[in-house]
Amino acid sequence: MEKIITEINKAWNWKGFNATEIVRTNDFGNVIFKTDKNEYWRICPEEISCGKIAKSESEFDRITADSEFIEDWEMTNLVNIAKSELGELKENEKYCLKMSAVIGGEYEKSNLGKISFAELIAFSGDLGFQIKDLKDGQKIKLNIKN
Repeated sequence: MEKIITEINKAWNWKGFNATEIVRTNDFGNVIFKTDKNEYWRICPEEISCGKIAKSESEFDRITADSEFIEDWEMTNLVNIAKSELGELKENEKYCLKMSAVIGGEYEKSNLGKISFAELIAFSGDLGFQIKDLKDGQKIKLNIKN
């Protein structure tokens, strides 16, 4: 997980934290991590988002016991669809949306893929930085380069 911490700090450093420990990950590459300030943050690659979810361990425990949080975190239906369409994950691999929800991608089987965990963190952080100042509904032109 050291590689993932390094990638988080590289890709998402523009958010102003220093990740020190991975607390949890899920099959879609969502990551909960602690910072050097003992804050808890969550990256949701499918939503191109990264935000603080708790300021302390007790607040984190309270949040993660909430049934709505658990359902959102586990993504059970989407994971089951991805497994049936794409098979099991290999080591250091995660499911993903081929086109992120924030740029029009749908939560459906035709938009599901697999990607290396490190690439997913890098891509989501890079895209997040590029779109951070856009207004909701603002039109964009997406250029993909190899």
